[in-house]
Amino acid sequence: MARDAWKHDPRQALRAGADFDLATFDRAGTPGWGGDRDAGEAFTVHRGEELSELQERLYAEGRSGGSRSVLLVLQGLDTAGKGGIVRHVMGMVDPQGVALASFGVPTAEERTHHYLWRIERRLPPPGRIGVFDRSHYEDVLVVRVDNLVPEAVWRPRYEEINTWERKLIEAGTKVVKVALMVSHAEQGARLMGRLDRPDKHWKFSMGDLATRAKWDDFQDAYADVFRYTSTEEAPWYVIPADKKWYARLAVTEILTRTMAELGLDWPQATFDVDEARRALQATMR
Repeated sequence: MARDAWKHDPRQALRAGADFDLATFDRAGTPGWGGDRDAGEAFTVHRGEELSELQERLYAEGRSGGSRSVLLVLQGLDTAGKGGIVRHVMGMVDPQGVALASFGVPTAEERTHHYLWRIERRLPPPGRIGVFDRSHYEDVLVVRVDNLVPEAVWRPRYEEINTWERKLIEAGTKVVKVALMVSHAEQGARLMGRLDRPDKHWKFSMGDLATRAKWDDFQDAYADVFRYTSTEEAPWYVIPADKKWYARLAVTEILTRTMAELGLDWPQATFDVDEARRALQATMR
């Protein structure tokens, strides 16, 4: 069995508390993990087996009338590794139990509604793990940095989002918010890597450079997101993303521990098992 080298619960090491300072955050660090890359990758696979069973239990609960779900919110700038989390972490569980939603530039229809309208339409149904690749937080990040609306419009959204998430949690959805924070140098290297590989050109956009030019503004915007929306009910876990293996390890561990605490169990049969067994045996030849 892969060795557990977590020195303590990563949710403690990675939580954005009142004293969190993004400006001094080490984006190449491995907070809470005492092993190397090989140990981390092996343990991710091991924990993935447990995560898969927990996801199946949640799915079974939902199929049996349960109302609970889980929502994994992924935020991060281009190249931070959101797609890698979806592929390598959520790829370890049954896809039928996962509801993935990606939020880009709002459509014409979406712009006619409140900014949370399109988010609410993609919330996970009971029994599912919902994954948001970008989310409602774009409306206090991109909207702010690109001056799409006045500050008088986006600033009150922090508290509005807190209230909305609180109601979501009360209705039975466990919210796990993860921010993948890559360094400026590593982001540049990853973008260059896309240019160096013809099979990655499709992932590159000149708009990536426009966003990169606003790096400091985005850092300020993210700092405020952590400051104002990391709540007791739905804290932010800020994950160093320069080492992809660590980011995937950390998200796997956070999600596994969070789901384990839900106390998920297999639903009880609503029929007489012995009677069903006798009926089945009667069909045997």
